[in-house]
Amino acid sequence: MLAPNSDRPHAIIIGSGFGGLAAAVRLGARGYRVTILEKLDCAGGRASVFRQDGFTFDAGPTIVTAPFLFEELWRLCGRELADDVELKPLTPFYRIRFDDGGIFNCCGDPKTMRDEVARFSPEDVNGYERFMRLAEDIYAIGFEQLGHVPFTSLWDMARVLPELIRLKSYRSVHALVSKHVRDPRIRFVLSFHSLFIGGNPFNVTSIYGLISFLERRWGVHFPMGGMGKLVEGLVRLIEEQGGEIRYDAEVQEILIDGKTANGVRLANGKIIKSDIVVSNADSAWTYHNLLPERARRRWNNRKLDKGRYSMGLFVWYFGTSRCYPEIPHHMILLGPRYRELLQDIFQKKHLADDMSLYLHRPTATDPALAPEGCDAFYVLSPVPNLDAKIDWETKAEAYRRAIAERLNEVALPGFEKHIVTSRTMSPLDFQHRLLSYKGAGFGLEPVLTQSAWFRPHNRSEDIENLYLVGAGTHPGAGVPGVLSSARILETIVPDAAAFKREPDR
Repeated sequence: MLAPNSDRPHAIIIGSGFGGLAAAVRLGARGYRVTILEKLDCAGGRASVFRQDGFTFDAGPTIVTAPFLFEELWRLCGRELADDVELKPLTPFYRIRFDDGGIFNCCGDPKTMRDEVARFSPEDVNGYERFMRLAEDIYAIGFEQLGHVPFTSLWDMARVLPELIRLKSYRSVHALVSKHVRDPRIRFVLSFHSLFIGGNPFNVTSIYGLISFLERRWGVHFPMGGMGKLVEGLVRLIEEQGGEIRYDAEVQEILIDGKTANGVRLANGKIIKSDIVVSNADSAWTYHNLLPERARRRWNNRKLDKGRYSMGLFVWYFGTSRCYPEIPHHMILLGPRYRELLQDIFQKKHLADDMSLYLHRPTATDPALAPEGCDAFYVLSPVPNLDAKIDWETKAEAYRRAIAERLNEVALPGFEKHIVTSRTMSPLDFQHRLLSYKGAGFGLEPVLTQSAWFRPHNRSEDIENLYLVGAGTHPGAGVPGVLSSARILETIVPDAAAFKREPDR
């Protein structure tokens, strides 16, 4: 273990989400002395953990779809992920319940998926297979080749433009899927994944069709003990490297000398100097709130305000005094509308009466996340972000009751009398607790004009020695995306030997 006060160049990382933790491991492995500054009293950001009345709730992410990205971090520290965290593959990945009661089980086995498609729409089987071959092609370009390219210059974008055109990335995910299958239910099965990264399938670039193949290629996994076990493991790696995490340490300002970042000022007034600053805070929040506008040309307030942001999220965490073995680990409960509901959420900014829900029952895989004989749940409803001007302080409880009514109807009849613990998060909590601009659950929406070079760069366009990781920068949201954003640092952050520290850093 390296001493934390050693004479290595100093990197400050703002935020301890998966992007910040991964960045800390990678910079620590390259010789930097790392200090993570975390606003909350625990690590993880969106992946933090709530423990309440004997129940353990993962606050945000619920699955691992590219385990090799975590394995890389452990190996950088001379360790193996499997020694610290057990990843358990899930089958099915998700159970989708359509509004008419039909059930579709998504999994990674090609034959089983063909059979599921045939059960709903035999004439779409060939189209499904064509789409999956295309998704594999998109994955090879969009994830394996471009997911770790920094896109710091327009040339980076121009160089890949022919491939993007060939893959028809100007189409939306749903439009691309619709070229291959006709049944609206199968179109949903192949297009909904972009909602996991904050994108409307009818608007986001079809590059995100790669997620269908990503899941087939690597599977869908859950860490025993919950996603928080991955956070705990990363924290241990960082501390063993000599890194430090300071909690209850909200950054108020990124300090700049001329056009170079050289430290931060905390909300309590304390100044901490550094050689580089890496922000794992929301990119729009970073530029809008942590840097003066005079220092920003590309990401000025006008551009940030005009940007298109992902939807908000309303999440209800609850525990029950009995178990529900008929409910799988993940279940998607669809309402009567798809396109129209998403228009209400993304364009009209209207809180609709109907809803589609994502139900997570982690105790289906790991019963230890709840007291014996009990189940832990969270149910997530996509809602408009704070541009909708919804007063969540007064609306939250009524909306929670509406969700409960829907769950009673379609999945958990009579469950409310068994609830023994409960809490909610709304877009207002995302703004106040996680400093998410406009309360958006995933930062900027990943439409084509806000992807790759058009997204906030991993190396700031205006401020030297300022770098960005996390959902709001390239390549985007989702656990693989934020881990890949930290991987990009290895190509754009100078080696530690390039810095000569000043005494006050």
